[in-house]
Amino acid sequence: MANYQILTPKPARVLVIVMRYLGDVLLATPLIRSLRLAYPDAQLDVLLYDNTAAMLAGNKDIDAIISTPLRVNCKQYGVLIKRIFRRYDLVVVTQTGDRPFVYGLLAASTRVSVVPAKGLTGWWKRFFIQRWIEFDNDDTHTVLQNLKLADLLGIAKNFTVVPPQIDNSASVIPFAFLPDAYVVLHLFPQWTYKRWTLEGWLAIASYLNQLGFRVVLSGGGAQEELDYIANIAQQLPENTVNLSGQLSLAELTTIIAGAKLFIGPDTGITHLAAATAVPVIALYGPTNPVKWAPWPYGFAENNNPFNKVGCQKVNNINFIQGKAACVPCHKEGCEQHRQSYSQCLDTLSIKTIKSVIDELLLA
Repeated sequence: MANYQILTPKPARVLVIVMRYLGDVLLATPLIRSLRLAYPDAQLDVLLYDNTAAMLAGNKDIDAIISTPLRVNCKQYGVLIKRIFRRYDLVVVTQTGDRPFVYGLLAASTRVSVVPAKGLTGWWKRFFIQRWIEFDNDDTHTVLQNLKLADLLGIAKNFTVVPPQIDNSASVIPFAFLPDAYVVLHLFPQWTYKRWTLEGWLAIASYLNQLGFRVVLSGGGAQEELDYIANIAQQLPENTVNLSGQLSLAELTTIIAGAKLFIGPDTGITHLAAATAVPVIALYGPTNPVKWAPWPYGFAENNNPFNKVGCQKVNNINFIQGKAACVPCHKEGCEQHRQSYSQCLDTLSIKTIKSVIDELLLA
């Protein structure tokens, strides 16, 4: 990496554009922290989608969150453009898509961005940006990919993932009944191809109960997710706590931080759990862990924390990968669509998970 000088010394107004999923937003927080430390007096704003804004709740590094619908009408588009047009000295774009690219063009004359690799659709975007890095979907973790933008600006990198925070503990008082020894299970990723089996979750929840740990189920408010978790909850011991659909992301962060253990699939909430320092068992299948494994708490090295293949442990992350010759295939399941099954997850051993639980909770 070249030794870059800062493009705009001490910019007064900086905009970070992160327009994708919850996990993408959370994994941009080390970059946001780096910008805040480099420009302590700047107005630092973030532009993202409405449905991901909660991931930045309580983040003290940010002055303003600008959120926009995933699908905008002409009026909404006009309001947004009026708010950002040439309002910033520096724009930092973390995605390669057309929409964040256009917003970046409009918001400032000085821009750094991630761009598609040369030869791919959109590779020409680099000609409209002062400095850029190519998107790497294979060999660079998302946190490190984002921090390469800090390199472009010539500023120091900070590796801290910052989870959402509540301003005080009042909002979790209704859940103060939780015992000292509980484990949070997050059962439901957004896409089917990332799901573990119903039988597996039932077995693990029952095992934890046998060990004397209260099981707490977390989940979002979508009806399919609520129904899925309710179906599992009614098959578990009566002392199981089902909090699905009842918590904000900031409140969930507080609940997870108080747990003895978190177990979850390849989803944004597992990334969130990793940032709380609680021990995490992450269940992965087709997804490339080099790029998308949870970022270990306290990991501050400029290299990927995980290898591409195999079960691994780094700091608080116990990464469990399904076994198959094709893993990780980087595809959306065996049928290559989001509602597909993934054989590597369907055959992921309950015994393997129990063994890791024993190491973490009984040692």
